Amino acid sequence: MKKHLNITVILLQLTLLITIFSCATLDNHSTQPNIVLINIDDMGWNDVSFMGSEYYDTPHIDALADQGLVFTQGYAASANCAPSRASIHSGKWTTRHQIYTVAHSDRGKASDRKLIPIKNTTVLDKKFTTLSQKLKQQGYITCHSGKWHLSDDPLEYGFDINIAGGPNGAPGSYYSPFGNINNQIKVEGGKSEYLTDLIMEKTLLFLEDVKDPFFLSYSPYAVHTPIHPVDSLLYKYENKPPYKGQKNPRYATMVENLDRNIGLLVDMLKKRKLFDNTFIIFTSDNGGYYGKITMQKPLRAGKGSYYEGGIRVPFFFLWKDRISPGKDTQTTISHLDIFPTLMDLVGDDSMVNELDGYSLLSLTTKKTALKERSFFWHFPIYLQGYDIKDNQNRDSLFRTRPGSVIRKGDWKLHYYFEDNDVEVFNLKDDIEERNNLAEVNNLKKQELLDELKAWWKKTDAPIPTEVNSYYKARLN
Repeated sequence: MKKHLNITVILLQLTLLITIFSCATLDNHSTQPNIVLINIDDMGWNDVSFMGSEYYDTPHIDALADQGLVFTQGYAASANCAPSRASIHSGKWTTRHQIYTVAHSDRGKASDRKLIPIKNTTVLDKKFTTLSQKLKQQGYITCHSGKWHLSDDPLEYGFDINIAGGPNGAPGSYYSPFGNINNQIKVEGGKSEYLTDLIMEKTLLFLEDVKDPFFLSYSPYAVHTPIHPVDSLLYKYENKPPYKGQKNPRYATMVENLDRNIGLLVDMLKKRKLFDNTFIIFTSDNGGYYGKITMQKPLRAGKGSYYEGGIRVPFFFLWKDRISPGKDTQTTISHLDIFPTLMDLVGDDSMVNELDGYSLLSLTTKKTALKERSFFWHFPIYLQGYDIKDNQNRDSLFRTRPGSVIRKGDWKLHYYFEDNDVEVFNLKDDIEERNNLAEVNNLKKQELLDELKAWWKKTDAPIPTEVNSYYKARLN
């Protein structure tokens, strides 16, 4: 009898423990915030009206920004697509995942390249633990929607659902049947004929039924080339006055259509009463196309360049009633901060020593100031220029030649491997990066250069040194 009584007591204790654990788990899931990461492709720093543009119409994005904390000194991890995305999803500097560009690293004419560039990596190594994998461990349903560009399939990197993500950097067409996107990623079904609309249509189907907590990585192909306008919107822009060089009606329709789709996303969150407990991050993977497509004045140059126009991007955080709305014009942040911020948000500190950025959660929710730190970019390869007659790069042939960059406080140093040349700018006084102070402020130059070299050593940054036998020096 006593034996049976003991077994009954043990069973009751186990049942109680299971019930307590289940309730705790359910409570955790009900209070864990949903996460939406919006990463636009090639949207320039001020290609949105909340950042000052008077040419592009972005009322839905502006409404989000007005409710969030905007950082005017937010940076991409790289000046072009794939490396920037690899850093967001791995939390690593480019020197660690070694994705530096799209495709091969010897871009541009061989006769114009003085050095043999470092070989590029094109697929994110599966040895890296990704953001989606970590969130999945925390009970999140994970969905990638749009451009992936890091491998053939985001499902292999911790996503439960994939909408149109694959190896493609751009669609063959924004109009059905979408060219390479349709063939390789099988975007099919749905009522929409325009790719940005169709991807959102499918994203809304996910949001309509998903149970929280969920992580949505929304990364539309827009506003990357090809520039295929939304014809019904062209009339608004064809006679609209330019704004600081922004004057492309076709591109403007793509921006406005993207904005409309983000409005639909927000409407769905509100319809399902999910908006108030959704942590939203908005950014762009790199700067906008400089020249005939858009401009981000007063910033210099654009996508592919490590001047400010290539790496400074629109960036804000929104979490209703937890993050006070406003604009932070002083704090410098980076894409590398996204991973640790979201880990802090869900209470996971298991990778705190493995990530190269810092959590911004206390900064955004409690306004706790960050300690001063330095930011680094490494580009040991070549990237050819768009238009040799119209650019703001160091030379007309390349958006950038092999080099590295450090920003510390208001100071920024560019180092070039071909000739060991250095540029030093004070961004507080010279946001346009026109006044090179390398010769007049040797102490600051040396301080930044020493720190940059120490970072090379710390991260095993590959440095190109081999001379290219096909190089032919041009006479000025």
